[in-house]
Amino acid sequence: MTRPPLQRTRFNSLLEQLGTRLISWLGSRWLDKSVALLALFLGAYAAANVTSLYLTLLKVQSLGALGLLLFFEALIRLRQHYASRKPGLGWIALDNFRIGFTYLIVLEAFKLGS
Repeated sequence: MTRPPLQRTRFNSLLEQLGTRLISWLGSRWLDKSVALLALFLGAYAAANVTSLYLTLLKVQSLGALGLLLFFEALIRLRQHYASRKPGLGWIALDNFRIGFTYLIVLEAFKLGS
């Protein structure tokens, strides 16, 4: 007995998209994977160290946080303007750096209770 095809729901489309991305990630070069993972870890490392120095050097922490926000927003705008539909390794590394940095900033905010 054959199974009827799945309906075209948003959840089914999401699962198909995740499956194709997982297959393409598994089929990619090890260099791409390692650079992306290193960029993610370097972003987290930079957030742990640089922000503590950056925010303590500035006496107004909210101004420092605004500066970081504007910097990363500029990176996002540059990526949208210059990156193609299939971004290169540099753009992927920059995105992962930004994701790691943002993740650790949010984690630090939760640890501080703010």
